[in-house]
Amino acid sequence: MPALSLEHVTRIFPGGIRAVDDLSLDVAEGELLVLVGPSGCGKTTILRLIAGLETPTRGTLLIAGRDAAVLSPKDRDVAMVFQQGSLYPHLSVRANLGFGLTMRGEAKAAIDRRVAEAAAVLGIDDLLARRPAELSGGQQQRVALGRAMVRRPRLLLMDEPLSNLEPGLRAQLRHEIRRLHGRLGTATVYVTHDQTEAMSLGHRIAVLRQGRLQQVADPQTIYQRPANRFVAGLIGSPAMNFVEGVYSHESRRWEARSGEWGVECREWEVALSRRPGRNVVLGIRPEHVRLMDGQTPDGACVSAVVEAIERLGPETHVYLRARDDALVSRTDADCSLEVGQRVGLAFSKEHMHFFDSDTGEALS
Repeated sequence: MPALSLEHVTRIFPGGIRAVDDLSLDVAEGELLVLVGPSGCGKTTILRLIAGLETPTRGTLLIAGRDAAVLSPKDRDVAMVFQQGSLYPHLSVRANLGFGLTMRGEAKAAIDRRVAEAAAVLGIDDLLARRPAELSGGQQQRVALGRAMVRRPRLLLMDEPLSNLEPGLRAQLRHEIRRLHGRLGTATVYVTHDQTEAMSLGHRIAVLRQGRLQQVADPQTIYQRPANRFVAGLIGSPAMNFVEGVYSHESRRWEARSGEWGVECREWEVALSRRPGRNVVLGIRPEHVRLMDGQTPDGACVSAVVEAIERLGPETHVYLRARDDALVSRTDADCSLEVGQRVGLAFSKEHMHFFDSDTGEALS
């Protein structure tokens, strides 16, 4: 039985705003599911529906097989970690960590033991006497994580808990969240707009757009086999290259809209033949665009001019213009190209994607 099931859940706000639209999704026991998407796609509304802070307009929400409609928020056994730590400012760290157990009427000895365990795991055992105002942002988020951990809830909800922290600290706390989840095994729904968090934390990722589920799968499947152009463009940095063009069934060839270059498509004939003569978008990730130093060897698709170069330490991003088409290549740190230089681009055919221009649906 899943820890959580959403069955055709819809939430419509006053004014007809459809924040969540016909969402069906399960979370398994022990799973960490990440909800990812741009601002306003319904991620936080979904957490609020699970927690009982919002009520579905339509659909059913089940927690451990029980209809959540008959459960008040306090009876759902759900703990939530917010973007801001939301700690009680007048209480010590020790009292904040144990607050949920205190409200349940747990014995003091049991509370002290579980608070001490959580503090040791999170490395905050030397902060127990402090108040939240005396803590850094990272320490406050550790306390918020510890408060949820101490409760040992059936479901743990995290709403962008690292978004206000500096990059180095975010990376450190990502590691701690992975370690904590592995230790506790609590079914967790984690909301973020940060694809690095989504890819590194999630057992599965659910991609949302305007309240609708676009794809749910493990991180590698999301990256390597996106269901549509939106998912392909959202996951990956730099983003996937997209070039508008047309597929010809007669020549079995995709041609860029500029007509200056194209790709033989015999490998994708079955998929692309569903869209003969129709506009088809070619997608290819930057790491699969090879730079050929001014040559156009066998297998190269197009000649291009270097417009900009970003040297980022371990890798280099090269921004290119192929006639009317902008492309980016992710290449080695020791790249010796210069702005204005002409290069040949070779695409890795096994990593090409094609999308219907009208619907965005993946065709390959």
